[in-house]
Amino acid sequence: MTKSVSLCMIVKNEEQYIARCLESVKNMVNEIVIIDTGSTDATIDIAKKYTTNIYSFDWVNDFSAARNFAINHAKSDYILVMDADEYLEEDVDLQKDLIKDYDYYVFNIKNHMKFNRSFTHTAVRMFRNHVGLKYENRLHEHLNILESNSKYVGDVSACTIEHVGYMDEEILEEKKYKRNLPLMKLEVKEHPTAYNLFNMGKTYFGMNEFQKAIPYLQKSYSLGKDKIYIPELLTKLAFALNETRQVNDAISILNDATALYPLETEMKYILGIIYVNNGYYKDAEKCFLDCIELGDQGTMITEGSGSYMAHLQLSDVYEKSNQLDKSYNARINAMEVKGDSAHVLQDYLQFTLKINQPLDEIKQIIEDYYTMNNINDLQNLMNVLYSLRHPLLKVYLEKFKITTEPHIHAVSKIYGKDKNQMRTVLEEIHDMEKREIAQDIILLGYVFKEESLVNKIQKLMNFSNKEMKVIKQLLTGESLTGSISSTLQQVLFSLCRQLIIIEEFDLFQDLTEKLINNDTKNHLGVCRLLSEFKFDELAIDMLIVTFKSSPNNLEVIRLLGDLCFRNGYLEDAELFYTKLLNLDSSYEVYERNFRLYEKKNEKQDMMRIGNEIMEKFPAVSWVHELYPVRNRLIK
Repeated sequence: MTKSVSLCMIVKNEEQYIARCLESVKNMVNEIVIIDTGSTDATIDIAKKYTTNIYSFDWVNDFSAARNFAINHAKSDYILVMDADEYLEEDVDLQKDLIKDYDYYVFNIKNHMKFNRSFTHTAVRMFRNHVGLKYENRLHEHLNILESNSKYVGDVSACTIEHVGYMDEEILEEKKYKRNLPLMKLEVKEHPTAYNLFNMGKTYFGMNEFQKAIPYLQKSYSLGKDKIYIPELLTKLAFALNETRQVNDAISILNDATALYPLETEMKYILGIIYVNNGYYKDAEKCFLDCIELGDQGTMITEGSGSYMAHLQLSDVYEKSNQLDKSYNARINAMEVKGDSAHVLQDYLQFTLKINQPLDEIKQIIEDYYTMNNINDLQNLMNVLYSLRHPLLKVYLEKFKITTEPHIHAVSKIYGKDKNQMRTVLEEIHDMEKREIAQDIILLGYVFKEESLVNKIQKLMNFSNKEMKVIKQLLTGESLTGSISSTLQQVLFSLCRQLIIIEEFDLFQDLTEKLINNDTKNHLGVCRLLSEFKFDELAIDMLIVTFKSSPNNLEVIRLLGDLCFRNGYLEDAELFYTKLLNLDSSYEVYERNFRLYEKKNEKQDMMRIGNEIMEKFPAVSWVHELYPVRNRLIK
């Protein structure tokens, strides 16, 4: 038999969203009850088009009071609770759930975010009316089904509620947490339950006050280890511990938790992030591979944690551990899964600049994995190409005959690797007042030694007279004299990157020599830049010179070892990694040495380094799996 349903909502100034919400449910419910807590916009006028059951409620800093006021006006068999910035898809059928005749139903709430991402959580959103179910808590209100002696029986709904509020640029979560903090403190003081302590910890966590969040999360766990939110609690607790430099505790918690909750992808994903942040690349690799095998599943789901985001994390792990082929393939895997994501697309295109991939190959990858069904898809692609100053920008502007703002066309010509077209921009650039192209104007001025751009640069960049003296020296081809501010140094290294992208290598060499002659400390920065863009042989030659004068410089030794390892100079890599280990006993140095011996297939040295890792770094997992017998002996 069909059950009747009342939609109950509390609203305030929701004119931006409420029509979509009510339109999506009007044919699925028998009654709509709206409780307004003080709207001053068009919310009520819009709601009147859908219902006459609109009531005012004086806000008393208590969400439960408002929710209970709403359900007291509902007359149907069941109550559906939604917020104004939520909606249901057309194919949702509430009666398929209600035919089972449970007391309440847990819905998946899919939260849409910017850049085509989302995360999903669960909540009770539909429940039987007139059976004593009511809301509790001023903040983070919930039905009284959490009581240990609860007589109510529930089920998981087949329906998903779509939530778009996180896409609004004006919604700043940290501000919301700060606003709610006094209410949360009062709730915890009056009712220090496991659930309230958990939400108090979440509040501080959302404010990035991790040290304050930890004791609340720990206390909540001790009081309610069987609660449905425990996976989220443990994940947040571990993350907070890591942020407060309690790394071993963080890893230990999530290692135990992932064993208890093996289907929680997000938990495994966060463990991988913690491993990456601490240089535990082997363990991080395994975590993200496990995430991909699991897919997006669990009680807390961030879209992509079990697919394209895990691939992107793998690409970062492989790049940091000097496995460039694997890093590239992981990015292609991410493109294959989610090529329409601006984040994935930007990550791939940025990497192509570093490896100087031919434009034809890049274009083919985009056409294989990036879907362009409408003008918005094309616009997103153009935005990414423009932000990266990618040479493909010019290709696509010409291919689709796009008419756009003059400064975007100017940028496309500058980075199109055609010096004649680049020169034509000089005639146009004087009339452009966009701060975002100031760095591009500096590039033009340096390439063509165009002194006429000096005033334009100073106006857009707001450089001091001292900084402008250096800019003038650049544009006239002089040596750089005097000290260079940190801000200007960043500008000049960005200029070096730009020269690499447009393949002006003679000018790049000229500028880097000027930077080093001005301050020898810039030598290492230039070497890092060469390494970033895979000019490894030149970087090695320059670093050897620095190594001879500074044989104990950790950064020089580390970078030399990495470059030698990456290029197969394994004996040289061993020399530098061994020396590095004598000077730096951090975990990542041990892992570097292990990877080297693994590549050389020197099992005795692998065992030696593995044993030292087990003794000094108990949080590391992979080595215990590799040497289980040794692990048992240690125990």
